[in-house]
Amino acid sequence: MKPQIVTLHVNGRTHTLAVVPNVTLLEALRHLGYVDVKVGCEKGDCGACAVLLDGQAVNSCMVLALQADKATITTAAGLGTITHPHPLQEAFADHGAIQCGYCTPGLIIAAKALLDQNPHPTELEIREAISGNLCRCTGYGQIVEAIQAAAERIGES
Repeated sequence: MKPQIVTLHVNGRTHTLAVVPNVTLLEALRHLGYVDVKVGCEKGDCGACAVLLDGQAVNSCMVLALQADKATITTAAGLGTITHPHPLQEAFADHGAIQCGYCTPGLIIAAKALLDQNPHPTELEIREAISGNLCRCTGYGQIVEAIQAAAERIGES
């Protein structure tokens, strides 16, 4: 297969790279050094590789890099910084919604997509929004609480 040029706008930075047509967005992002996009099941079941693609949460293992050409991509690391975390990042830390941390970036992306569409979700809506994300450590109680707290913080600002 002949490589093709793709341009990805990730977390405010533009990258141009050559990829063969079967390279996933996950593989391209990892190649570019975005280690917060986790390699999980590689078949769309776990949500560890979730990113915002033009504002929509997608599992990057299910999107070809060529399909994301010229798109705006946001990873969890692109939402905030250590000194200025996004309210979701802050709430996950405050509520103990992080254990091993492997699922956390994908959960934060799913929550961000939810709160962008619905700033005042119910517990059921939160649980539905994160249903594509698997966590083996925390259970989901603390994660739901963190998303509820973040929604309140965002609503106050």
